[in-house]
Amino acid sequence: MIDHAHTRRHLAAVLATMFVAAGGGTLLTLAAPAYAQTAAAAGTAFDAAFARFQQAAPGQSDAIEDSVDQFGKLLAASPTDPVLRAYLGAATTLRATTTMLPWRKMQHAEEGLALIDKALAQLSPAHDAVAHHGVPGTLETRFVAANTFLGLPGMFNRGERGRKLLADVLTSVQLNAAPAAFRATVWMRAGRLAEADQQTTQAREWYERVASSNAPQAAAARSRLKEL
Repeated sequence: MIDHAHTRRHLAAVLATMFVAAGGGTLLTLAAPAYAQTAAAAGTAFDAAFARFQQAAPGQSDAIEDSVDQFGKLLAASPTDPVLRAYLGAATTLRATTTMLPWRKMQHAEEGLALIDKALAQLSPAHDAVAHHGVPGTLETRFVAANTFLGLPGMFNRGERGRKLLADVLTSVQLNAAPAAFRATVWMRAGRLAEADQQTTQAREWYERVASSNAPQAAAARSRLKEL
């Protein structure tokens, strides 16, 4: 449980920088995963919400609010879908970047995290089936949760859970059968975490795996390799 009296003194400074641009290595990397529906499946309500979510950069209130609204409507229609709930939670957490009021920042963050926690609690063997983007629901839900948790300041005490969830995705046998672009998204996140831990050799291994793939992230991975 977060000690509000203690943390609110620090929220203005901490939460102002808790979300950074995709590629910066923290929370918003979840908002721009480079995997998307095929052209044949484009135009669905999920694709529209997902596309808007990808545009939800820090402070981009229009994109963030649109994403929250669209995923909220999708979840209302399909309340048993943990993937929708996880994305709604992630988008809700991004609302913390749209206000200057510390107590509102905390409120948005906590509301988003509560949604993600519920999404994780919903998971069952039935969600191992392919859901959106050709990705098993369990994988996508856990990855969104992991990426969100790993991007939060330490005071939220979500870092270790985020690491565990990311490890679960990386070691899942389902990942081998997931679309190449989703696998590369997961590997890129693992590489950034290894960099943050100053594990350069491990980071290089993840980036090399992406660079040798045919995924859209291959060029980004080669760029990261040059900087290591």
